[in-house]
Amino acid sequence: MIITKTPFRMSFFGGGTDIPAFFNEHGGAVISTTFDKYCYVNVRHMPPFHPYISELVHNRFERVNDIEDIEHPLIRECMRLHDIHEIRLTYEGDLPARTGLGTSSTFAVGMLNAFCALKGKMMSKRQLAQDAIYVEREVLKEHGGWQDQVAAAFGGLNRIDFRDGDFEVHPIVISPERKKELDDNLLLFYTGIQRFSSEIQADTFAKPIDKTLQLKDMLALVDDAEKVLCDKDASLNEFGRLLDTTWKLKRGTGAKVSNGSIDELYSKAMNAGALGGKLLGAGGGGFLLFYCEKEKQESLKKAMERLMIVPFNFENGGTQVLYYAPQTYFPRKEIILK
Repeated sequence: MIITKTPFRMSFFGGGTDIPAFFNEHGGAVISTTFDKYCYVNVRHMPPFHPYISELVHNRFERVNDIEDIEHPLIRECMRLHDIHEIRLTYEGDLPARTGLGTSSTFAVGMLNAFCALKGKMMSKRQLAQDAIYVEREVLKEHGGWQDQVAAAFGGLNRIDFRDGDFEVHPIVISPERKKELDDNLLLFYTGIQRFSSEIQADTFAKPIDKTLQLKDMLALVDDAEKVLCDKDASLNEFGRLLDTTWKLKRGTGAKVSNGSIDELYSKAMNAGALGGKLLGAGGGGFLLFYCEKEKQESLKKAMERLMIVPFNFENGGTQVLYYAPQTYFPRKEIILK
């Protein structure tokens, strides 16, 4: 039996510039962090006493006798990629799917990590990210960027650069005290709205030439935000103000990024004392993140009282194998022949 634990991520700056159609021409970069909310993937080989050969538990039950019968596309193609057969797989997440936290890609990374461990292999974080990108973007042709897979695999507060079909991860080195101050000044609220990121991304990049100027401006903010974080003499309040700037730019990249309800909530938060914020992920719903000084946070919480607040702390581990108990695997056909 294998159990993996993989963190969800929140993206601060540069979202959208991690799309190959953009970064292969202009370069791309994001600043993001993982935090202490996780998805857990449990995998073991199925005992040969059942009338089905694989059982998959995610948002529904699947019991199948052939990989082609698996309805969950991500599970099916990850199994195919690593030649996985006859398994029982269960997925559990601390937070709901389709909410802007890279849940699908986090699941992909955690599942691939589990499959490799099941076969007695250890893959690098880079290879896990690359495999997840390959399955989601190349095999399944889902719209979206590369940052989610990289963040989930590596973990931590990073600047991730994208260029020429590749990526580089650069940890943002700041003092523990400064990192805690940033953590303490960020508040996360759940809007209750779920949506498919790929649909938002498809709309955003339906006419990519129209978005180039906004995306270049969003890319420039990555440098500005990194300078704020790394300059120990700079006020972190500027980080919050830059979040407001990047959110205003992002709203201009697609009609589905925001809506009247989200805009109203954002205005309430700003009037209550937030210096800036953004809707996490591609847009359309999910989680609202705000930067707010400690003395104004009670006012912000009151303004957002009809939303669920989600306490969190940054994490640094990335995907990891929590439990490793390998099995000797004999295909069912071999057992029957014996």
